Amino acid sequence: MRITVLSGGVGGARFTRGLLAHLATVPGDHEVTVVANTGDDMWLHGVRICPDLDTLMYTLGGAVHEGQGWGRDGESTRVAQDLAGYGLGWDFFTLGDLDLATHLARTELLRRGLGLAEVTRRLAARWDLDRHAGLPQGSVRLLPATESEVETHVVTEEGTIHFEEWWVRHRAALPALGFEQVGVAQARPAPGVLEALGGCGVVMLPPSNPVVSIGTILGIPGIRDAVRATSARVVGISPIVGGAPVRGMADACLRAIGVEATASAVARHYGWRDEGGILDAWALDAVDASQARGLRGPSHHVASFDTMMVDVSATARIAQRTLTLAKESA
Repeated sequence: MRITVLSGGVGGARFTRGLLAHLATVPGDHEVTVVANTGDDMWLHGVRICPDLDTLMYTLGGAVHEGQGWGRDGESTRVAQDLAGYGLGWDFFTLGDLDLATHLARTELLRRGLGLAEVTRRLAARWDLDRHAGLPQGSVRLLPATESEVETHVVTEEGTIHFEEWWVRHRAALPALGFEQVGVAQARPAPGVLEALGGCGVVMLPPSNPVVSIGTILGIPGIRDAVRATSARVVGISPIVGGAPVRGMADACLRAIGVEATASAVARHYGWRDEGGILDAWALDAVDASQARGLRGPSHHVASFDTMMVDVSATARIAQRTLTLAKESA
């Protein structure tokens, strides 16, 4: 089974961890390629920070701070505190000391001339994602969506700011008038991304932010077309349950682009492949089961079940049900 996952940070990382846990119980050879959003990336303190790539790497490698869902377990912040003494940095965006080592390593490798895909491979090798998932070597691959620098900026009445400032400092409470993906028009898919989409049996959209995570990935020229053209089944899991985000503030992002924060509205935002969109199948939570009726069609496969990722075992069951839905859509 070859699966390609288009993922944001915490929600996508937790879903992928459950997917790998499920595949570890299924006989046969499995390959999972995770294509990560890089629209949250930025330069800070002279280092290149890739929040979603790192959240995926730490989560799948067993090093994440479980309480936060991001950052390193056992973290400290002595460097950030000392930088603050020089009046440097953002007081709302604190880099941990262990996390800083990752950014320093990434920046050094980038300055040697390596592309972000190769840099990510080298960084992820330390965490042995295959072994941690209980899968054979070479089963799990982590890729950036693009090696080009693409940054998400948020347009507000007070001016345009970096997405991380809007997300972390303002907690998305500052009304967003829109989003700008700076550099996306010139970006190209990272090496291996188009091949992963064309050579798999299932493409999965986990419960990540549909606007600034999955949306940014799909906005890179060539990726949306590759998803639409793949022979694989494309299945998504709603990030909205009972009218609220599973995690984060996706409702604020949806509101900014005029999409209602409901499971059915997000499905329509992605669209069905036979109508010019990307989905073949859509999973929504049992509490939203009544919305499924308005989505189903001859080529529109919809299922409702418990999609709350309360722990790894529960998430593995969600992944299993989602894969079954993908098969049923074939």
